[in-house]
Amino acid sequence: MTTVAGHTPPVPGGGSRRGKLSGMSEPCGMLSSEMSGRAASPVLVGRGEQMAALEAAFGSVRQGEPSAVLLGGEAGAGKSRLVGEFGTVAAAAGARVLTGGCLQLGTDGLPYAPFTAVLRDLVHEMGADAVAAMLPGRTTRGLARLLPELGEPDVAQASRAEADAGRDAGEARARLFEEVLATLEHLARPAPVVLVIEDAHWADRSSRDLLTFLIGNQRAISGLLIIVTFRSDELHRTHPLRPLLAALDRIDWVERVELPRLGQHDTAELALRILGREPAAGLAEALYRRSEGNPLFVETLLCCDGELSPELPESLRDLLLDSVHRLPEDTQEVLRIASAGGAVTGHALLATVTGLDDGALIRALRPAVTANVLHPQGDGYAFRHELIREAVHDDLLPGEHGRLHSRFAEAIDADPGLVPPGRAAVEMAHHWHSAHDSVWALIAAWQAAAQAGRAVAAAERLSLLARVLELWDQVPDASERIGADHARVLEEAVSAAHDVGDFERGIALATSALKELDPATEPVRVAELLRNRSDFRIKLGRKDFGQDLEDALAYVPGDVAPATRVDLLLALARCAPHLVTKERSYAEEALALARQTGDEVNEAKALLTMAMFDADPGQQALSDSRSLELIAQARTTAERRGADDVLLTAAVNESHLLEGAGEHELAAEAARRATANADVQRLSRISGSLLAINQAEPLFALGRWDEAHRRPGRRAGGRGAGPGPLRGVRRQPEVRLAGGHRGGERGPGGGPADRDRPQPSRPAAPRRGHRRRSPAAHRGRKARSIRPGPASPPADLRRGRRQRRTAARRRSVFTGGGERARRAARGLGRSRRRVGRPERALSAGLGVAGRGAGRAGRRRPRWRGGEAAARGPARRRAGRVPAQRRDRRSRAASGDPAGRDPAGRDPAGRPGR
Repeated sequence: MTTVAGHTPPVPGGGSRRGKLSGMSEPCGMLSSEMSGRAASPVLVGRGEQMAALEAAFGSVRQGEPSAVLLGGEAGAGKSRLVGEFGTVAAAAGARVLTGGCLQLGTDGLPYAPFTAVLRDLVHEMGADAVAAMLPGRTTRGLARLLPELGEPDVAQASRAEADAGRDAGEARARLFEEVLATLEHLARPAPVVLVIEDAHWADRSSRDLLTFLIGNQRAISGLLIIVTFRSDELHRTHPLRPLLAALDRIDWVERVELPRLGQHDTAELALRILGREPAAGLAEALYRRSEGNPLFVETLLCCDGELSPELPESLRDLLLDSVHRLPEDTQEVLRIASAGGAVTGHALLATVTGLDDGALIRALRPAVTANVLHPQGDGYAFRHELIREAVHDDLLPGEHGRLHSRFAEAIDADPGLVPPGRAAVEMAHHWHSAHDSVWALIAAWQAAAQAGRAVAAAERLSLLARVLELWDQVPDASERIGADHARVLEEAVSAAHDVGDFERGIALATSALKELDPATEPVRVAELLRNRSDFRIKLGRKDFGQDLEDALAYVPGDVAPATRVDLLLALARCAPHLVTKERSYAEEALALARQTGDEVNEAKALLTMAMFDADPGQQALSDSRSLELIAQARTTAERRGADDVLLTAAVNESHLLEGAGEHELAAEAARRATANADVQRLSRISGSLLAINQAEPLFALGRWDEAHRRPGRRAGGRGAGPGPLRGVRRQPEVRLAGGHRGGERGPGGGPADRDRPQPSRPAAPRRGHRRRSPAAHRGRKARSIRPGPASPPADLRRGRRQRRTAARRRSVFTGGGERARRAARGLGRSRRRVGRPERALSAGLGVAGRGAGRAGRRRPRWRGGEAAARGPARRRAGRVPAQRRDRRSRAASGDPAGRDPAGRDPAGRPGR
């Protein structure tokens, strides 16, 4: 039997009991699962098709292709059982199985709960040092936010000052996501990894974002299978998981699998497997009729003596409580207490709340474990199904409900070690709120919001702050209780809304906070709120943001809050001239003030802004220009301060200006040099891989086709990395054709196929993840993909046209490349015409002539040799181009096709990219 080091081999005989999770410690001082005489089938029944789908996905992963499965079904359909059985099969095949479950804590759900559980298991199994060794530089600043055993997160970077500067939330989130991805990538190198995220319908916003990131970047990891389970019957129309599932379902390598109810034959088979003998006559039919094919209900209704439960429940709650009511009274009392503890209640916490010693607690719990109502899980207990816990909890009397939650909150407050590290605040917030204690609910929610902020869980932080605002009027001395006034809570909520991206809500919160503050006594706070409200309006595409910035600037002179004033000056400098005036003077004042106060980070930002003002109107600058000197100064300053976001901006602007000036080699080198920085590379993946785009474009212009093709794919990180990488690979088809690759040939990683690889004698089966379409749908899709427009020119003419537009844009910088450039372009044009690639002739002309740029006395017409070489053969093959397309080409050649105005600003009014 082949196993991975550190893994428990599967139970011989394919039993239904799931093996101990990787790194899970054995229960100590509590009941083990061996004591359970669970009324469950030893084999899986009625799930052959779904198991085959999981095994096929695992096979694709072993072949090096990405694969993810979204496994849905109603409560009790057997999702966890199916995943557990598959995990046994995968572990027997040498895979590492990592499992994490989402917790139901309402709107204040524990952020990153499933990933924290996976990470905790890894640390228990391998040790914190081994986990740290998986990451570049053994740096665990991101993962330490989830698990304190990995060290202390960089609290200094979590300060409010940096958050106000717009750095902390984005950088910390990017670092956390990249470190999780790097950990999985390292684990998947020796053997496949199966990552199981259970109960995603309870996932918090942060967990959903991280899950989307991992699935979207699966192409970057070979050997990773991701399985996500969720309750499909709980996904109402406004459920936050619905749009996520729809988005993931559009990814090629993601497959959605549904678990239907069992049929009558499978229900009878399930009863036979549970009892170990044929059920009595009529029992199978009655069981199917009552359970409606839900495996959980079948197990609940079927007694171990082979008879159906004598009591006929009238609703789901009655059915779920039936197995609980058959237990001894002291056991039911403990279950009622445990139901208030959450999905998993620790043994020590349960003993504290119940007031029982270990012996008495075990005696009370033993019947529940034997009857399969409770399961030992880690160092605590979980109900066999969450619906059972919900039913028991809903059956509590009103006074009993509040008293139990108060006891849990008091126990955790007295000893935070009763819950896993980092969960005390959020657990107390949940229990005090459930106990309807407004005072302590407000205090705990405020503390939990601070903890969520440190964990980069912005959505949970915003919901907790909303709870504080909701409870504010119910607590007369709320300010004294939490040490902050109402306006401060609103300011924190504004910051959280910014991190979440809820801009409309942010505007409303900022407006409310401004009504409570006096600019005469609180000028800095007012200015910061106006700055945030302006930023929200910009991101919503509104044009009424300029007045907020100018008003904010008037409230904060340089001697009051220099850092805030510099930030405002830079924001105003990036606005379009029709919205504000004196935009260049704003940048000059920001630079002077930053230098005066020794604020090197803002000094670097101001230098970058000045560099874009000094660039030519066409967004271009030669290597010896003033703009490039300012960027170099900004880069040196940013490196000294460790400002990775500024370094990324500097690299993007430098490569952009150099490419605009035709300095292709220098532009590619500038982007390549920046990607060597690991932190900048991680931020590049999150922000859209602009460096990959700026590296691929000059390589394309230089005619280095294969290298240009590889660059976007390697940096973009696959389909799910965001919209930026998709823009970055927009030229890949023409790069592939220019490089000599036949259309449609792709290798396993999405690159060119190996021409020496033996081809199958018959058509290969469709790749996993491709959906079957009806013939009519296929014909419609094909028609849409091949239907040409009116007089659509061929591809080689379109490519040549784009290259001629490139030449036109650069005539203002390159005044001639010498006779050598013209001869080279003409010579390459003659050779390329024979193979139908006129655009290479022009690219070669651009590259050779570019080396002669800047020489005095050169004439512009020497550029036209390359243009003519590209234009001739394409026009002869295409015939006459419609006048509409010629006009569009002329407009593009005379201006910037990206839509920038003559001042070099983008449509939003900001200079540069």
